[in-house]
Amino acid sequence: MKKTFALLFLAYVSQIFAQDKIQFDKKNIQSEDKWVAFSADSTGSHPYGFIYIDSQAGLTFDWEGTFTIDPSGKFIPKRRETEGQVKYRLQPNNNLVAFIPESKYSELIIPKEPDWLKNYKTDEGSIGRLYKWGFMYNGWNECEKALEYLEKAQKIDPEYKGLCVELAYSYNCLKQYQKAVDVLKIALKKEPLDAYTNKELIYAETKNGNLKEAEDICRKVFKEVSDKTYNAENAFNILQAYYIKKDIKNFNNWFAEANSHIMNNQRFMSLVEQMKIQLKQ
Repeated sequence: MKKTFALLFLAYVSQIFAQDKIQFDKKNIQSEDKWVAFSADSTGSHPYGFIYIDSQAGLTFDWEGTFTIDPSGKFIPKRRETEGQVKYRLQPNNNLVAFIPESKYSELIIPKEPDWLKNYKTDEGSIGRLYKWGFMYNGWNECEKALEYLEKAQKIDPEYKGLCVELAYSYNCLKQYQKAVDVLKIALKKEPLDAYTNKELIYAETKNGNLKEAEDICRKVFKEVSDKTYNAENAFNILQAYYIKKDIKNFNNWFAEANSHIMNNQRFMSLVEQMKIQLKQ
């Protein structure tokens, strides 16, 4: 009986420590409004602080200090000696951080949310902020997170400038191509000759399997859109779709029609030459 109780007690203690153990499994761009710890240095000290988004500077880390973990699992903090706040602008990367469990806030003497954070939340819920946050998350390739903000913005004002295209970027990124097509067609009613909007639509149509529609849009862009920035990419995306389908006839036909645009880009031409070789095998 005593042995059984001891085993149960050990299991209980192990569960408590498992709950408090920090897991380095989050990217910094997944850590908005979170207390986080970075991996320990050679002395066993973990830098820690709060990650938030500054509307002007982007992803920002407010450094609080360091802590070590004693044998019992207790967090022992050492506050930074520098007066005032110490902030670092973060670039999205694959380095992993750990969320600090709320059960450890008292040990680190930190609040659930820093008092100063309210200064960065004054326009929370406004369409401008929702759009900007969606734009930033798309730029960091966190399209699912971006969509959370952008779809909220859409409910407020679906005609907000730039919103349809930003939504389409998220949808394309998440392989929701028909949704991208639908919002891009709405955007093009207002700006039918916008080069970037047409680029996203051509991409979505090719991924959706509507290659003839993509060709028609591309021809219109070649002829009517003054901004030629994306012409090579547009032509290549259609060609690549035919290559993936192993549709040699339409591959050759489209290359004959659009090669003058693709030839302006060395990288695309190199890929096309490889495609040609593989299609002949």
